[in-house]
Amino acid sequence: QVHLVESGGRLVQAGDSLRVSCAVSGRSSRYAMGWFRQAPGKEREFVAGINWSGSSTTIADSVKGRFAISRDNNKNEVYLQMHGLKPEDTAVYYCAAATDPYGPAVTGILDYNSWGRGTQVTVSS
Repeated sequence: QVHLVESGGRLVQAGDSLRVSCAVSGRSSRYAMGWFRQAPGKEREFVAGINWSGSSTTIADSVKGRFAISRDNNKNEVYLQMHGLKPEDTAVYYCAAATDPYGPAVTGILDYNSWGRGTQVTVSS
């Protein structure tokens, strides 16, 4: 059983930068991690993924060049760094842990079986 707790979401202005964090506990093995987001009335969408060691990442085209994912396995934390935020980035951001241990960065929602409760990011214009 893994426990994920997101933090760092808040109201920001368009163009600002923000980093959200995910604290991971409960698993002894290393798992690929991901960030997803869900805006009101929309489906949850993939944002960024990172493999178990942190050596490989994948970023959604919609945020490529603006967002980056990283992890600190010593601290059991995963981060999503966001730059150049836009009003359309407004959403609840969720951290997720992949199903298989020691796996690559993955993009599919079904590749993940543990989810946090999310942190709200609101970008005002």
